[in-house]
Amino acid sequence: MKNLLKIALCMSSLSLAVGAWANDDHIIMQQAANNHVTVSAIANLKDETAVTLKGTLLKHLNEDHYEFSDGTGVILLDIDEDLWKVSNIKAGDKVQVVGEVDTHRYKPTDIEVVKIEKIS
Repeated sequence: MKNLLKIALCMSSLSLAVGAWANDDHIIMQQAANNHVTVSAIANLKDETAVTLKGTLLKHLNEDHYEFSDGTGVILLDIDEDLWKVSNIKAGDKVQVVGEVDTHRYKPTDIEVVKIEKIS
């Protein structure tokens, strides 16, 4: 009986955590809808600022990392594999990216992508 209770508590905690991640993405998309920025402006933004960018996906670097440019600069995008697989996007495509600024102490700032779509 104790083991069953432990399992139930773990499952409840896990479902709450997954729900929190989904809400975070939803909140990021809402905030980013009103915050269209350029790559050059990102250097002046705080960590976890929600942004929307439009530009060209230049190339796949490794794993989840891609190079992006909007003509004002180049920045790395961190795109999870599950987002990438359904996007049907390739290097050279014009895209709109929604995500949040991710600053680091010892490596360049990048964008943690929550939504990417091809634009014309």
